[in-house]
Amino acid sequence: MKIMDLRAFEGRNIHSHRPTVEMIVDLGTYADVDSRNIDGLAEKLLNLIPSLTGHYCGVGRPGGFAMRLREGTMLGHVMEHVALELQALVGIEVGFGRTRLISRPGTYRVVFGCQLTPVGIQAGRYAFQIVHDLAQGIIPPLESIRQELIKIKMESSLGPSTAAIAHAARQRGIPVMRICNQKSLLQLGHGYHRQLVWATLTSATSAVGVDLACDKNMTKQILAQAGLPTPPGGMVQSLAEALQLWERLGPPLVIKPGDGNQGKGVSLNLQTPAQVQAAFQMAKNYSEQVLVEKHLPGDHYRLLVVNDCMVAAAKRLPAQVVGDGRHTIRQLIDITNQDPLRGDGHELPLTKIKIDPIVLMVLARQNLSLDDVPDPQKVVFLRDNANLSTGGTAIDVTEQVHPSNSALAVRAARALGLNVAGVDLVAERIDRLDPAATIIEVNASPGIRMHHYPTEGKPRDAGGKIVEALFPPGKPARIPIVAVTGTNGKTTTARLISHMLAESGRLVGLACTDGIYVGGTRFRKGDMAGPRSARTILQNPTVEAAVLEVARGGLVRAGLGYDESDVGVILNVTLDHVGQDGIATLDELAHVKSLVAEAVCATGVTVLNADDPYVARMSAVANGEVIFFTGSPENLIVHKHVAGGGRAVMLKDNQLVYVIEKTEEVVAPVSKIPITRQGLVGHNVENVLAAAAAGFGLGLPGSVIRSALESFTSNPGRFELYECEGYRVLIDYGHNPAGFEKTCRAARQLTKGRLIGVVGVPGDRNDETILMAGEMAARGLNYLVIKEDADLRGRQPGEVAGLLARGAARGNAGPKDITIVLHEDEAVTTAVQMMSPGDTLIIFYENYQAVRTALEKAMATKEPAAQAVSQAP
Repeated sequence: MKIMDLRAFEGRNIHSHRPTVEMIVDLGTYADVDSRNIDGLAEKLLNLIPSLTGHYCGVGRPGGFAMRLREGTMLGHVMEHVALELQALVGIEVGFGRTRLISRPGTYRVVFGCQLTPVGIQAGRYAFQIVHDLAQGIIPPLESIRQELIKIKMESSLGPSTAAIAHAARQRGIPVMRICNQKSLLQLGHGYHRQLVWATLTSATSAVGVDLACDKNMTKQILAQAGLPTPPGGMVQSLAEALQLWERLGPPLVIKPGDGNQGKGVSLNLQTPAQVQAAFQMAKNYSEQVLVEKHLPGDHYRLLVVNDCMVAAAKRLPAQVVGDGRHTIRQLIDITNQDPLRGDGHELPLTKIKIDPIVLMVLARQNLSLDDVPDPQKVVFLRDNANLSTGGTAIDVTEQVHPSNSALAVRAARALGLNVAGVDLVAERIDRLDPAATIIEVNASPGIRMHHYPTEGKPRDAGGKIVEALFPPGKPARIPIVAVTGTNGKTTTARLISHMLAESGRLVGLACTDGIYVGGTRFRKGDMAGPRSARTILQNPTVEAAVLEVARGGLVRAGLGYDESDVGVILNVTLDHVGQDGIATLDELAHVKSLVAEAVCATGVTVLNADDPYVARMSAVANGEVIFFTGSPENLIVHKHVAGGGRAVMLKDNQLVYVIEKTEEVVAPVSKIPITRQGLVGHNVENVLAAAAAGFGLGLPGSVIRSALESFTSNPGRFELYECEGYRVLIDYGHNPAGFEKTCRAARQLTKGRLIGVVGVPGDRNDETILMAGEMAARGLNYLVIKEDADLRGRQPGEVAGLLARGAARGNAGPKDITIVLHEDEAVTTAVQMMSPGDTLIIFYENYQAVRTALEKAMATKEPAAQAVSQAP
């Protein structure tokens, strides 16, 4: 057996509206073998992972999976449950799973939920390995597997501060996008509303403020100039200077790196010159400059300030252990570090206590060593500083802070120009006016885990306060998003909607099959109708509205690139891509595209084609309101919908008509909409109807919609018709049966001469689709020049062309009506040479620019049509 493919869906996808992993497995010689047929498999697996006995499976109760395992179930199904449980063993609870046979013999699609993509992917690999090994009689090393997954989880998880902010944003309906999976950098909101967050640094954080806070000496100067209390002391570079300050200030002293953080290299309560010397050397390991200050009596407090308001406060306690009369201090540290809330870094609420020279020095001052056994209940302090990052703990005191102490913290944050600041105070009492209260440090990117997970006291939603500062009441986080899908017409419809939004005064981001556009300027070329391009648009800080073409390939292979849209448009479902990516029927293709309808927000609109039965049925799963569009005012679905108070856009008496509250409003005569060519281009009439419905769904005024439809004239590569040296040429992206049929039908309305077509189909379509495409092309064209795409997509040279020719024969094209020229540019040249005055050449292209270049070269050597006519006998 082997894994054929393994991929993660980080957002909504065709399997689930939550992140999932899809694993394609070829069971090989185990294709017809179930769990019952492998001796001892069930008991070996349940002994290896006993918690699998709690899985319900399809039985609906704990033990259901174990029962299925013993009675016999496919091995792909076993892998699904193992992958889910491996994630549970490292603290990630996910419940969704589904396994289906997708082809014989023995190829299965195994799908299971995940929260962290790297963990989910590796859990899939390990699930496969475990089932494979057990089937071979090998007991896999579960504990080493679990430890590796824990490591991956720690490396890929958001830090606790960033995670708290992400959670708070999602609770408030604000979209969250992770910019880099290996870093805790997030984008909250979309487009020009976006805010970046990295731990507690935000887009609104002053770079100057951060630099000042990182320079402890500069911070002291600014705070002092603002009249705020700071400890006496100064910055030094040499031990001699440090000892001079020792003489001047007297013990006890504090020594810390001049630009350090997280309590690294900090020594407190230094009583002797020898201690000063040792502390100075440790601080020098972190910074060239060293800060020497007077050690002040009192407790240490962290006050969190957000937008000039103190929102949370904690009393911080240094790392410590409590004696039991039996264990050494070293052993007590090990026991303390076994707390599941403690991690190696910042990934958990608390940090493990590390033994370093500072711990040894603090113990020595107490006449203790790591091998001493403290008396029962004796508290042994391991450090003087109370940072959580060095193993400290915190007690919430938010409601106890006296207004004078709160004001000190706010003034300090203001003095440095910080929107978010962690102000460290030393005070005898935080709950009363304390003239001796002193600011010892200001942190520009304060950790907030102490506020969310205090050892004692009430948790505080510090992350929520930061989110509310970035998005105060009334400030939007989202931009309008329109998603467009269907078999044909997506790009034209997306361009029309983008043009409408631009007419309304918005700067629009458009992702479609020929590139990414912002404000009408293309800055990335190529097929950009997938989720990655959608995210690119939504991350752009200038974009005020997004129009996203959603192609089938992206949906199947990567899911959606957004969480929800304001308008989802589904145009049609016709024969194309059937036989690819496990899609066997048009019903299954419709199911894939219906994800766009399901992902509309509750207050949004789904636009559906009432003339397409596959699309019309999506109203049953569509989210938000449904607006139907139809080319027939007699459509019964629309009649019923409108009678019930629904909205619709229809073609009636050659006019676009908007129906709202049973009242009809004329949007525009079709004759005034250029891309319909007086209504003769039927498929563009459909696209216009869909775009108008989307415009009304967005709340655009009818006048804006009409103006946009009447002024939309540039639609390159989509029924692009022009005169060239007196000949008529039409360039179109049609590449499937319906595309050929509709384009040829429209072209026939515009000419009385012959239709000559350059025709090709992508090689990844199944044989029947290619045959039907050839048949439809032959029925619409008088002469076919059959070519192949440069990308054969797994086919042999000439294979697709042969199928198209056979299909054309089914469409009554004889050998004299067909020429095969495999290369696209040569096919264009051949077709141009065949043209006579009055003919129309239709080029169904793969590479638009290459076709335009080939066409220009071919026409440059062709006699102009007017001369050809005058010289005719």
